[in-house]
Amino acid sequence: MSRFMTRLRANINDSRIEHRANTMPWKKDLKKNWGLYLFVLPVIAYYLVFCYYPMYGATIAFRDYNPAKGILGSEWVGLKHFISFFSYPDVGRLFRNTMIMSVVGLVVGRSASIGLALMFHELRYKRLKKITQTISIFPHFISMVVTCTICMQFCMTDGLFNIILGWFGVAPKNLLGIPEAFVPVRQIMHLWRSVGWDCIIMLAAMSGVDQQIYEAARLDGCGRIQQMRHITLPAIAPTRVITLIMAVGSLLSVGCEDIILLYNPAIYETADVISTYVYRKGLVEFSFSYSTAVGLINSILNIILLLIANKISKTVTETSLL
Repeated sequence: MSRFMTRLRANINDSRIEHRANTMPWKKDLKKNWGLYLFVLPVIAYYLVFCYYPMYGATIAFRDYNPAKGILGSEWVGLKHFISFFSYPDVGRLFRNTMIMSVVGLVVGRSASIGLALMFHELRYKRLKKITQTISIFPHFISMVVTCTICMQFCMTDGLFNIILGWFGVAPKNLLGIPEAFVPVRQIMHLWRSVGWDCIIMLAAMSGVDQQIYEAARLDGCGRIQQMRHITLPAIAPTRVITLIMAVGSLLSVGCEDIILLYNPAIYETADVISTYVYRKGLVEFSFSYSTAVGLINSILNIILLLIANKISKTVTETSLL
């Protein structure tokens, strides 16, 4: 018994010494690796100045903000603006349009980016692969204003889209004046602009798959389709899951820049979303407190969706952000 206790104490002492060696006091670590911490400072400063400090301004959602009085001097009204938003007659339309655009963009955009990445991955001619990948990425760097201008020209009665529809016997119309056509037109524009850029992450994940697995599959008689189905797609499953969770976390954050440039009162029924409503209320009607409350609701719902998606993913696939 005494030998056992002696050995136990020795093991405990050894573990304590090892723990102290591994947990260097932060002052010594800072002194030793000061150069690395110096690189981190700009990132910390960025988040403090542009992400955390502006949260103080979100308190105007609970006040009747008056620029002359400032944030603290404005009257506190509690949940008044939140109640007003949910009492708005068209609040259902805003959420419906936002969800439709987000879900369509998520499904179509992810499918297209994964499909394009698979096509690039299967190309055996490196020169052709580089050229086509560069061409697909190039639209991402074009200004949104220029992109929307091109889209508006294509949607005119004598534009490219109407010429193509004319081949199928469809009469030419101004597509941006038809409520039902706005979502497809916007999605086509977004695909052209972002599909090449979005596929980079998937292509990088595919390039990390061990080539010996493909060689073994070819020796067993697997074709290209079978290799993609049974090797490539399962290998990039963690990447697909993580990017899906992050996409769900911004599901209600539909960008308003392109919609504002493309839409008009005639298509508010399908084009008006939460972000455009916040823009109109905040910067057009100067209802700063009300628009901040709506934006805060949007952010809270996005966080809830992110947590739900992360929990489901962790339960089903054992892959999660946390």
